[in-house]
Amino acid sequence: MTGEPVARALLAAGVLFFDPEGRVLLVKPTYKDGWEVPGGHVLPGEAPTAAAVREVAEELGVPARLGPLLVVDWAPMGPEDRVLFLFDGGVPDREWRERLAPDGVEIAEAAFHPPARLDALLPARLARRVRAAVVARAAGRTDHLEHGAVAP
Repeated sequence: MTGEPVARALLAAGVLFFDPEGRVLLVKPTYKDGWEVPGGHVLPGEAPTAAAVREVAEELGVPARLGPLLVVDWAPMGPEDRVLFLFDGGVPDREWRERLAPDGVEIAEAAFHPPARLDALLPARLARRVRAAVVARAAGRTDHLEHGAVAP
């Protein structure tokens, strides 16, 4: 295997939080159009779980208690591959939901949305990933995705 290029991946970790009605928490970044899930890039030497917890605290001012990994998604994007983790944040209590405080720097708004609206609110690649995570959560499993689709 001498001389062959080796894949380099950017890592990101996000968390799916749900309200009692089954809606998904999305955040609206200040630096781009559309909505995202809470989370962000994994720093060098940082575990994806630690990155997810850190990003939620930075973006929303609340602690994240992570449940199981719902999906890991390999997504080719330009010169780097991306490996994206989505963890289950469960259904936080009302007090947690009322304390959500978007930082105003990276995140302008946070709101719960019905899963049926994911395609209208999220970029297609992210909508596929989040829908797959919702299905994995309902089935009590973790899925391996390739560009948002369950891998063969």
